[in-house]
Amino acid sequence: MTVRIGHGYDVHRLAAGRKLILGGAHINFSFGLSGHSDADVLTHAIMDALLGACALGDIGEHFPDTDDKWKDADSIEMLSEVVKLIGKEGYKVGNIDSTVVAQMPKIAPFIHSMRKNIADACGVDVSQVSVKATTEEKMGFTGSGDGMAAHAVCTVIKE
Repeated sequence: MTVRIGHGYDVHRLAAGRKLILGGAHINFSFGLSGHSDADVLTHAIMDALLGACALGDIGEHFPDTDDKWKDADSIEMLSEVVKLIGKEGYKVGNIDSTVVAQMPKIAPFIHSMRKNIADACGVDVSQVSVKATTEEKMGFTGSGDGMAAHAVCTVIKE
């Protein structure tokens, strides 16, 4: 059995007039995230971690912002496509550990939904997906409310 590890990081600016979607969960907030797709920063970090673990590039390579096909795309559906890509290489998701970095809104009430959405897209049990949230104590671009970031570390397994 081969086990590989990947790390992903993503950041998006907060913007008025957009829905806030994190881990596929719609969060009632006065701002959303700016981006070509739905700008789900958490799911994007997870996608990059999975792609990186398999040395398959990054989401910009597979879902370029120059392609209208991905305009306002559902990132959970994009994650399902990434799982298919790593599957073609013989890998499956082992586990995912992720962290959302945002001053506001409170993420905790949505964590279970996020974990389920991500697990479903990856074809794994929810026990294999961890989502955490933290603030940066009002420091930096996330602390000032200019944007959000997410980190993800995952394992992929080839039997």
